[in-house]
Amino acid sequence: MIIGPKYKIARRLGPIFEKTQTQKYAIRSGEGGASGRGGRTGGAGRPRAKSDYGLGMLEKQKARMSYGIPGRQFTNYVKSALAEKGNSAELLVKSLEGRLDNVALRAGFAPTRQAARQMVSHGHLTVNGKIVTIPSYQVKVGELIAIREGSKKKGIFATLDDRFKTVKVPAWLKLNAEKREVTIDGVPTAVQSELLFNVGSVLEFYSR
Repeated sequence: MIIGPKYKIARRLGPIFEKTQTQKYAIRSGEGGASGRGGRTGGAGRPRAKSDYGLGMLEKQKARMSYGIPGRQFTNYVKSALAEKGNSAELLVKSLEGRLDNVALRAGFAPTRQAARQMVSHGHLTVNGKIVTIPSYQVKVGELIAIREGSKKKGIFATLDDRFKTVKVPAWLKLNAEKREVTIDGVPTAVQSELLFNVGSVLEFYSR
């Protein structure tokens, strides 16, 4: 998926990319005032209030961009979550977090989501011993995700040990840093505070 100019998008949607979640970016974006945040202004320089529809659209864009998912595919995730029995918010997060490229990012295999997507697409990861090249592949509880033996010395994994020291692996993943593998130890999930968008607003937007 082609994202476009990330700094420009982040001024409109917020720090949804790894490169816009640094202190340097926060200082830089704070210098721009209201206009630096990309919001339109109304009278007396105040930001123009968004409608409920506009707010829903904004949250949808945040979600889609933060996971790097094309519009049609994201819509399918949401519609599936709304159609299934159960908690729609949890079902949507499960689909987003359960993507193979997301697992590569959460486990610390990749430094960014874009790198994680390329890592999968180029065949550097295996699922239960078989190479999978589909970033959207939905992992299942009990599956073992590993770095392909022939890829372990590739440049993309040169700083892997350093990443393992700082990565915060979610509870549903069980990382074996020495073997360069991670087991899906539970249902993929994330609490609202860990997400860069409001799940409820996204579901409400699609439920109109």
